[in-house]
Order: sequence, then structure tokens, then C-alpha cells
Amino acid sequence: MHTLKKNRPLRRIVLASAATVSGMVLLLSLKPHTTPAVAGLASAPAPSSSSSTSGGTAGSDGSSGSSGSATTGTQTLTGDSVQTRWGPVQVRVTLKDGKLTDVTAITYPQENPRDQQINAYAIPQLTREALTAQSADIDTVSGATYTSDGYRESLQSALDSASG
Repeated sequence: MHTLKKNRPLRRIVLASAATVSGMVLLLSLKPHTTPAVAGLASAPAPSSSSSTSGGTAGSDGSSGSSGSATTGTQTLTGDSVQTRWGPVQVRVTLKDGKLTDVTAITYPQENPRDQQINAYAIPQLTREALTAQSADIDTVSGATYTSDGYRESLQSALDSASG
């Protein structure tokens, strides 16, 4: 006679319960691991976070941010802090004779490892695109839509304050 015949329903219940519990324990004991490439990206924003810390106070004391010498034609402007779903984004731009020469993200979401991972590749890409385009008319980075939108808006406000 087979062990799981209908004449022993309690045995089937016990075996099914034990299998379910075993499966759940195995499933919950799995831990995600990071690949070496991702671990390298997570440590990449360390220089940016130190400039973000020092730049965060500079950005908060003047959102117009115009601090440049008129003799050299160089202006450093801080854009508005734009609140996104995951945190504020703010950029500082340097213009030399009306040409965009540097864009630095001084504030951006970095509260958790996922934010750090996303922004480790998104911020440099947004900066390259802004310098190439010489405007805030840049593409959204896939996977970093909120950061891209905030970056673009803050960049535009900095460029607007330069022309105004």
C-alpha cells in the first residue's frame, strides 16, 4: 500500500506542512550578493560625497550662487535645490566667457546603497551630457529618472541665473 493513500490524511498534511516549512526556510535563508562590478560602483561616489558635504553648505547660503570675478569672465553658479521622490538634487556650474566648463552635483540622493549605486553611474553621465550639450537639454539616464529630472531642473535654474 502506498504511504499517501486516502486512508491516512493526517500523514499527507504533516508531510505537506514539513515540505512547505522547509521550502520557506531555504527561501528566506538566501542572501543576495553583490558582484565585484557593483561593489566598485558603490565605492566610486566617495569623492563626490566629500565634495557634496563641503558644497552642501555653500549651496545653502546662496541659491543665486553668483560668485565669480568679472575680470576673468568666470562665474560659479549654484542651481536651485530640486526635491525629488528620493531626495534633493542640486548642481553647481562654472561658466567661463559664457561657456559651460564644469558641472558638479553637490547634493543628490545617497541615503542607501541602491541610491549610491544608481547615482555612481548616473551623475557622471549627466555631467558629460551637460558639458557636451552646453545646456540643460540632456537625456534622462535609464534607471535614474528622478535624479535626471532633478539634475536637469537644477542645471537649468543655474543657467537661467547666469543669463539674468
